[in-house]
This record gives sequence, C-alpha cells and structure tokens, in this order.
Amino acid sequence: MGILTMRTFARNLVVSAAAALLFVGAAQAEISVSNPFSRASAPQAKAGAAFMTLSIDAGADKLLGASSPVAETVELHTHLMEGGIARMRPVEGGIAVTAGTPTELKPGGLHIMLMGLKAPLKQGESFPLTLKFEKAGEVPVTVPVQGPGAMAPMKGHGHDGHAGHHH
Repeated sequence: MGILTMRTFARNLVVSAAAALLFVGAAQAEISVSNPFSRASAPQAKAGAAFMTLSIDAGADKLLGASSPVAETVELHTHLMEGGIARMRPVEGGIAVTAGTPTELKPGGLHIMLMGLKAPLKQGESFPLTLKFEKAGEVPVTVPVQGPGAMAPMKGHGHDGHAGHHH
C-alpha cells in the first residue's frame, strides 16, 4: 500500500469505528412491563385505573402517556396529600423509569387513569393499553381486570409470565 492509500485506509477505519460506537450507543434499552392489572368498575362508573410495574434493563426512559380503546382519555396520575386528604392529581412531565429501580404504578400511588370509560371494566376480562415512552416509543400491554378491591395482580390465573411484555 502506498502512503496515500494507508492514510485513506486509516481514516476510513477511524470513521467506521466511530460510526459503530454511535450505533451501539443508540441501541434501545428494553422496557419490561410486569403484573399489569385493573379493578372491575361499577356499571355507572366513568373512570377506572390500571396498575403495573415498569422496568428498564439499562439507562432511563420516561412514560409520557398511554391510550386505550376502553376510555375516551388516558392520563398518568398520582395521589398527593393536601391538608391531610389524599387527592388524585395528573403527573406533569411523565413518569421516570430507571435501570435497577422498578417503577411501581399501584393503588394509592402512581397509576394510569382511564377517563370516560366506554363500558364497565368487568372482572375476568382484559383490555389493551398502549404505553407511550419518550425513547422506547409505544409498548402494548394486555391488562387483566380483577375484583373491585384488588390491590395487586392475582397469582396463578394465567397472567403471570405472559403478561410481562418486553420491548
């Protein structure tokens, strides 16, 4: 190889290596959704909620919102204490999901609020919910509906395992 060819080869090698590093750095972290559930709603109820645990295998992401065909609108909510009274409030700016620390959406805390239910949520049924993340994009989840007072997903009813979605 001549001097000019070696320089061209070396420059192309450096450019290729830099491009490979950029590509590796841009790889999507994987979002995991585990133990999704909702509670059955009263026939006249116009709102419901969905709960689950969100995890990410590396880095961080942010849940920005969600949508579902069972509700007119879907919002991210939390409970805040105001004057000794727990009040539900929309979450501004999304819900952070960080590697090593699962984010729990649970009764009495962070949750997904289903507003304007199109039909009651019935125990034993399930519904689709699409989570919208800042980096991971849309993540589909199937949410099983449990009894009205459920505080956690039921165990051993076929929802463990396949309810966890990875993207």
